[in-house]
Amino acid sequence: MASEPYPNSAGSAVPRDPVPADACDAHIHVFDARFEEAPGEKLTATPAHATAADYRAIQRRLGTRRAVVVQPRAYGTDNSATLDAIAQLGASDTRGIAVLTPGASDAELRRLHAGGIRGLRLTLHAAAGAPTRFDMLMPLAERIAPLGWHLQLHFQAAQIVAHAAVLRQVPCPIVFDHLARLPVGGKHAEPAFALVRELLEQERAWVKLSGAYLNTHSGAHGYADTVETARALVRIAPDRLVWGSDWPHATEEIHKPDDAELMDLLGVWVPDAATRNAILVHNPARLYGFA
Repeated sequence: MASEPYPNSAGSAVPRDPVPADACDAHIHVFDARFEEAPGEKLTATPAHATAADYRAIQRRLGTRRAVVVQPRAYGTDNSATLDAIAQLGASDTRGIAVLTPGASDAELRRLHAGGIRGLRLTLHAAAGAPTRFDMLMPLAERIAPLGWHLQLHFQAAQIVAHAAVLRQVPCPIVFDHLARLPVGGKHAEPAFALVRELLEQERAWVKLSGAYLNTHSGAHGYADTVETARALVRIAPDRLVWGSDWPHATEEIHKPDDAELMDLLGVWVPDAATRNAILVHNPARLYGFA
């Protein structure tokens, strides 16, 4: 039988080991031509085919069931494409992370919650032109805390340190994207690592084990220099970690990663099967409110 096409993903093999039932891919984006991009927000080439239907093929390949759709920067604060993707992928198995500014109405927050949104993202690793700003962090946290939502932060390690005082005070959980963009190599003496550790140990933060290609100097085959950083996070707080593919890998315009290899990399980062199952099933169920 012919291989099924896998948009925005290299390779066609399935992961080496079957994933557990109800496994969650906690970080994907959807780009759908039916929805207009925000003027001036497009920083990278939007994938030509990265719809919810395309992602279904990735789910079948990986064996995952649940997903978290993260609002991409290209749509600014119009979360229509993300809400539509949640509905297409199934409200019981899909959640979303939106982008808003503090002026959003209470009615809008209620509407987003009903549509499956469970957090807000600030993507400020490259802050120029972003729809949100650092000074919005606390006002947004105060707006969403009563809803039980969290703030998802894509900050560079130096930015985490620069905003440490605010991060220690926010009244809602924090989710750090992509290994918290911590320096790789296994030294772990950096101020950013110390702050992330502090917040994890206080059960005030989570980290996504994702974005290996954003955090490596060793290249796509193996991502060897990410292993010790990921394992250090597992040693600190195995119950505060989730995994994400980052499909459709919008930052990787030429060479798309192999999503099955990224799932296999989780097995290298987390050799213990029980801990790996927690990261794929139980932890995201708690964080995102899956039944």
